[in-house]
Amino acid sequence: MNVHGNLLGPNPTLLSEQPDAQAALAAANDPATVAAAYPEFSAAWAALAQRALDEGDAVAGYAFARTGYHRGLDHLRHSGWKGHGPVPWSHAPNRGFLRALAALARAAAEIGEDPEARRCRDFLDECDPAAAGVLGLE
Repeated sequence: MNVHGNLLGPNPTLLSEQPDAQAALAAANDPATVAAAYPEFSAAWAALAQRALDEGDAVAGYAFARTGYHRGLDHLRHSGWKGHGPVPWSHAPNRGFLRALAALARAAAEIGEDPEARRCRDFLDECDPAAAGVLGLE
């Protein structure tokens, strides 16, 4: 047992699997049906945000991304996250939250909310510095 913990900072937060929601999202033609059935599932909200942004609807993208972001924060806190520390992209269940956060950064930038866009981008980098590159934000 390590009584000193992680001397470099908090341990990474690893969200729990949500296999039913993940399977529903993989099988769905429309992520809205998954968000309605599993409203706590950030990945469904992130998919809705991405679709809206890709279609040029930054306001809807912002709303969907903000919902996914807040649902993800709830899930992180429930998993022991204390408001800081790594949330690694390499752990697949974390990706819904990270995708929602990236979509929120993009949507905020598109509607001209630059301080929010920067805050979200900084938060994404704090969670996992590699995530922005994977999500095409570099």
